[in-house]
Amino acid sequence: MSRRAMFGLGSLLVLLVAAGFTAFRPKQADDPKKDESLIAQRTKGSATALLTIYEMSDFQCPYCARFALEIFPTLDAEYIQTGKVRWIFVNFPLPMHPNATPAAEVAMCAAKQGKFWPVHDLLFRNQKTWAPLTAPAEYFLTFADSASLNRTAFQECLSTDATLAEVKSDAEAAVRSGAKSTPSFYIEGGIMAGAQPLTVFRPILDSVYATKTAK
Repeated sequence: MSRRAMFGLGSLLVLLVAAGFTAFRPKQADDPKKDESLIAQRTKGSATALLTIYEMSDFQCPYCARFALEIFPTLDAEYIQTGKVRWIFVNFPLPMHPNATPAAEVAMCAAKQGKFWPVHDLLFRNQKTWAPLTAPAEYFLTFADSASLNRTAFQECLSTDATLAEVKSDAEAAVRSGAKSTPSFYIEGGIMAGAQPLTVFRPILDSVYATKTAK
């Protein structure tokens, strides 16, 4: 499949005008190394992978849960664990989901203890339990035990304005990239929207990877 054909797959990919990968670079901070560490904690794959994909996701979005639980494990095995793809998770809580931002804060606080991906899985796996709760905070605290987190540090992290600011910064980056819904994926200057099946992901990733290795 040619690169032109790849971006014509049912209009799944929308070329960005001027976003570029700079859309996901963290804003200037007092401690750039801290920002880099946080991004690393929610990254899977080799830093030398030829292809980097940014997943913009909402923990309360049912389609995001379907992608995370049914599609992503295969992409992880076939492309991330084999060194072809580096995958970065970007929080993009939508206003229609009242518990999405608190859930993103939970994930970010877990990331600070090196447990982003286990809590990512817990949030999506238990989404139907916590999503309808009026006040999910107490339920979210159970993840500290499930993921073997330091409960005190976890609670302190959740109580700080800095964690909410980190989530908002992610969401702003997602908007700058051109994302309008979740899940969305930033791939080589284009946005692919929706929890697309493996039959869509594979030809796109294979085509991009082939193009890069042919250079």
